[in-house]
Amino acid sequence: MSNYPLSYKLSWLPRLLRPSLSGDRSAFEAPAATLIDPPPMRTVRLAFVGDISAVANRDAPECDPAIAALLSSADLVVGNCESPIVERPRALVGTWLGTHHAMSERFLADALAAAGIARDRLVLSLANNHVLDQGIVGFEETVAALDRLGIRTIGTVAGGPVRRHAAGSLTIGFAAFTFWRNTAAAPFEERISMCAADWPREAASDIDLTCAVPHWDWEFRHFPRPATLAVARRLADTGAGLIVGHHAHVVQPVERVGDSLVAYGLGDFLGTALARLPWPARIGSIFVVDLSADPATRGAIAAYRMHFFMRLRAGSHERLAAAEALDGVLKQRFAARLEAIFPISGN
Repeated sequence: MSNYPLSYKLSWLPRLLRPSLSGDRSAFEAPAATLIDPPPMRTVRLAFVGDISAVANRDAPECDPAIAALLSSADLVVGNCESPIVERPRALVGTWLGTHHAMSERFLADALAAAGIARDRLVLSLANNHVLDQGIVGFEETVAALDRLGIRTIGTVAGGPVRRHAAGSLTIGFAAFTFWRNTAAAPFEERISMCAADWPREAASDIDLTCAVPHWDWEFRHFPRPATLAVARRLADTGAGLIVGHHAHVVQPVERVGDSLVAYGLGDFLGTALARLPWPARIGSIFVVDLSADPATRGAIAAYRMHFFMRLRAGSHERLAAAEALDGVLKQRFAARLEAIFPISGN
C-alpha cells in the first residue's frame, strides 16, 4: 500500500529511538544570514513551522510568549498539516496506536491561538503521507474544516501545481508535494500532489517568489540523503527561490543552491507518534525569511534565520519552550545537538 522501500521500513524504529547524525555538515550554511545589505526599506516576513499534529496530545499546547510573538510578527505562516481534521476517527485501532493521525477542528483552532498564529495569515500543506489516514471521507472533512476556519491550503491536485497566496504586498507561488504516501497510489494521487520536481512555466507567472514545500527525505536523520540534495537542485533549476521541507521530524541544515535557499527540515512544530520521544526529536525550529518589497529587489530574500525551541511534556499536552528559556543539563545537550548540525547553533 505505501511506497516506502524496505530499507526505509527496517531503519524506521532504530532511527526513531536514536535520531542519526550521520552526514557531512561542511557544505551547509549557518542558520542565520543577511543576503541584502543594506536591508531593503520594505520587507515581508514569512515564518515556516514544521509538522502539526495532535498525536500524543489531548489538549492544546502552552507556548512561550517569545514564540507566539515571533509567529504573530509574520505576514504569512506556512506549515504542514500532518493530521487529518475529523471529529470521529475512522481508523480506530491505528489512531489509538498512533500510526494513523487525527485531530479535531477545535484542537487545531486552540493550538493556533495558543501559538499566536492568526488563521487568516496561515497556509497549510496537505501534501504529506498521513493526509488520507482517515480515508477519503476524512480527507474531505479536513478540507471542509480548514475552509470553515479560514485557513488557506496547498499541496492538493485540485489547487494546481503552483498555488498563489498573498503575503503582505507580495504574491508567493507555493508548489507543495510529497514523495511519500501511506495508502494505495490511485486514491492518493487523485487528490494529493506527488513528486512534482517541475511545473509548467506559466504556472509560476505573475508571482514575486516561487516557494517549494516538499515532504521528502527519510525520517529521524539530521542530514538529508544525496537523493534529497539532488531534488533540491532540480527545484532550484526549475525556478524555486525558496525551498522548505518537512517529514524528517528532526531539524536539518540550511543550504544555498545558486540563488535559491533551502531549509531541508524544521522538525515537528506540534505532536508526533509517541508521547515520550527521545529528546533530540523534540527540538523544533521556526524558519523566518524576510523578503524585499522594494521595487528594485521585489521578492528577493533579504535575510533568514532559524529560531529553535523545545517541545516539553506537560501532562496531556506539550509546552513549547524557546531555546533561551532552557537551562541546566537540558540546555547544554540542546546546544551540543545544534552545534553538531549547524556551523553556528543560533543560541
